[in-house]
Amino acid sequence: MEKITSNLRGRFYQLIASAVAVALLAACAGQTKVESDLGIKGAPDWVNEGSQAINDKKGRLIQGVGSAPNLGDPALQKATADNRARAEIARVLSSYLDVAMNDFLASSNGGQETGGAVAESSVQQQINSISQVVLNGSKILGNWKDKRTDIIYSFAELDLKQVQDVVTANKNMSEDLKRYLATQGDAVFDKFVAEK
Repeated sequence: MEKITSNLRGRFYQLIASAVAVALLAACAGQTKVESDLGIKGAPDWVNEGSQAINDKKGRLIQGVGSAPNLGDPALQKATADNRARAEIARVLSSYLDVAMNDFLASSNGGQETGGAVAESSVQQQINSISQVVLNGSKILGNWKDKRTDIIYSFAELDLKQVQDVVTANKNMSEDLKRYLATQGDAVFDKFVAEK
C-alpha cells in the first residue's frame, strides 16, 4: 500500500511539474514586448540600446552590438565580439532587404510580370549577394569591457549609402530591382525603422 501511495505521489508531482512547465512556456510564447535596454550600469548607451536600424541626423544607419565572454585570450574575445556585432548588422540588414524585396515584388504585380516564383527566387539571390558584399563595409566603431563580468561588447555600424553604392555598382542585378532600390530604398528603410 505504501508503494502505491508513493507511486501516486510521484506521478502527481510529475503532473504538477509538467503543468507548470507548460504554463511557463505558454507565458513566454505569449510575450511580444522585447526590452531592448539591458540596464547595464556604467555601460555606453549603445550597449544598452542594442542592435537597431535608425534614421537620424547622421543618416540611415544599421547598428549592431555583439558581445563575447572571457575566452582566455583578449584578442580572440575582441574578434568574437566584433564578428557578433557584424552578424547583428547582417540580421537587421536581411530584415530590411526582405521588406524591400517584398515591396518590389508587390509593385511588379507580385512578380507576375517577371515570372512569378522564378523572379522571387532571382530577386532573393540578388539580395543575398548584396548582403554579403555590403557587410565588408561595416565598421567597428567601439568596444567596451564590463569590469564586473569581463564581457566585451562591440559596436558596428553600416550606412545605408554603402548598400546603395553596392547596388549601383552591381552588374549582375536586375535593372528594375536596381532602379527600385535607388528610388524607393530610403522610403522602404524609413518604413522599416518606423515599424521596429
